Amino acid sequence: MANFTFTMPDIGEGIAEAEIVAWHKAVGDRVEEDEEFVDMMTDKATVPLESPVTGKIVEIAGEEGEMVSIGAMLVVIEVEGEVPEDIAEQVDGDSPAPAKASGDAPGPKDEAVEQRIETENPDASDADDAHAADPEPVDLPAPTPAPAPTPTLTASAKVLASPAVRNRARELGVDLGDVKPAEDGRVRHGDLDSFLSYSGGYSPAGRAREDEQRKVIGMRRRIAENMAASKRNIPHFSYVEEVDVTDLEVLRAQLNSNRGDRPKLTMLPLLIAAICKTVPDFPMINARYDDGDGPGGGVVTRHGAVHLGMAAQTDSGLMVPVIRDAQSRNLWQLAREIVRLAEAARDGKASSEEMQGGTLTVTSLGPLGGVATTPVINRPEVAIIGPNRIIERPMYVSDGQGGERIEKRKLMNISISCDHRVVDGYDAASFVQALKKLLESPALILVD
Repeated sequence: MANFTFTMPDIGEGIAEAEIVAWHKAVGDRVEEDEEFVDMMTDKATVPLESPVTGKIVEIAGEEGEMVSIGAMLVVIEVEGEVPEDIAEQVDGDSPAPAKASGDAPGPKDEAVEQRIETENPDASDADDAHAADPEPVDLPAPTPAPAPTPTLTASAKVLASPAVRNRARELGVDLGDVKPAEDGRVRHGDLDSFLSYSGGYSPAGRAREDEQRKVIGMRRRIAENMAASKRNIPHFSYVEEVDVTDLEVLRAQLNSNRGDRPKLTMLPLLIAAICKTVPDFPMINARYDDGDGPGGGVVTRHGAVHLGMAAQTDSGLMVPVIRDAQSRNLWQLAREIVRLAEAARDGKASSEEMQGGTLTVTSLGPLGGVATTPVINRPEVAIIGPNRIIERPMYVSDGQGGERIEKRKLMNISISCDHRVVDGYDAASFVQALKKLLESPALILVD
């Protein structure tokens, strides 16, 4: 057998190291040629690596969450069969011979160990003589056993009940001494049921579960670092406004009823279209702030195009794919791109280009959106917008004759968080009010 050392390959321009996200194989496992055995994560993407040989894994570089430099050993595989010519130079010679069997002649190290044992215990080989030198045994009086403690009976222990009833009472936290039996002094399940019916609060509030520790690695660690850096460096402020989206929901239903084979419109494409129509008058919202100390630091770039980040929840955590040039797309194109990017993010297939370069972000929890949110800015952007849950509530509306009437309306709060170094409160409020005007008069969204 020969050992093949798989070194960490160069998986991206400018990448010096990568993080071990998930091992698909462990030491001792067999791996086939071209089989994925580990996922490595860089600053830009998660990349699965495949084995170029078939064999048994005998050594790995580290645990999940550890970093491996480019060119460093990642895994050592004991190769089976012929070694491909293109990697033959990376294969070591024959593996060292296995440890000797018990009947083999001792080597130099074994002789040294035996010599040390004999030096420490020179009489060890004279077993018969050692037994002959043992002193005469002495008869000692047997120790008097301590009296067994007298058990203290609790109220429950004194009550007559079957083991099943006792177990059930113990699980419910009920002292059987508090339960009055219906007949012959024995507590039965029916007595326990009656007690529970008239004496509430005995059922446990919940069940304890074992503590668990989970290492923060991969995407979860990247999210934690980004969120901490954003809150640490950006002075956030938030603004929330209520929007009547009753007419917008009517328009959405009308469009969906004639969509044909186009994707179904949710609220999000309509909101994005309204944002794209509003930001030209508020360029400070669609911007990025380089707050570094380098030559390019201290500069705010107000972008003409809207590259809109769309926060998407995945099994790996929150990801923000970017809709490029959102201002150039119609509602159906926006809906189609939202679906495509969300699926790519969830499946881990979003490219590094699709995950960076945003100028403004929208984050939505849909039905879980709550009354209001204070989202964290996606640094180096300077603003993030969060639509909240739509609720129905009675409101006073004009009756068209100078009076008012009560009508059921659909309402949604719009939240925005801004970087106070770049965006003033007046600017954020003015932007949201302009956005509200479009959403409450949705026909304006569809006209140039």
